[in-house]
Amino acid sequence: MPANCYRNSLQLAVEHACRSVAFPSISTGAYGYPLPAAAEIAVRIVREFLAGEDFAPDALFCCFSADALAICRAVLGK
Repeated sequence: MPANCYRNSLQLAVEHACRSVAFPSISTGAYGYPLPAAAEIAVRIVREFLAGEDFAPDALFCCFSADALAICRAVLGK
């Protein structure tokens, strides 16, 4: 499940005092998960997780196409 990938990665970043963590669109390639739904999950989970942390790394979303960038920007703007 994509949500757990984000949570686990963020938890590891906090445990290792990472300053930043970068995420691709998890499961949207070979697994065919719809990009809009994946972006919604990614942004929601990252926001929820980081809101509850005193030390929070910067989270970067890697977009590998113009479509992915547009979708991610739209979700981030909500």
